[in-house]
Amino acid sequence: MDSTTWIPVGMGLAAVGMMGSGLGIGYIFGKMIEAVARQPEAEPILAKYAWIGFALVETIALYALVIAFIIMGQG
Repeated sequence: MDSTTWIPVGMGLAAVGMMGSGLGIGYIFGKMIEAVARQPEAEPILAKYAWIGFALVETIALYALVIAFIIMGQG
């Protein structure tokens, strides 16, 4: 087997990072909704931290996408 047969496998493994990112984003916003339901006056502070966490987790998905495209370009 040559190395080009393993390119789709590598792209799929890189895409697993996007799945984890989706789970992380759901967890962040789910916990924010729970916290706001318990203490509504803390919403502005919580929203700021939730968006920062969202940006950091979404960066992981973007890195995974870039790596998948780099692997695709190798073939």
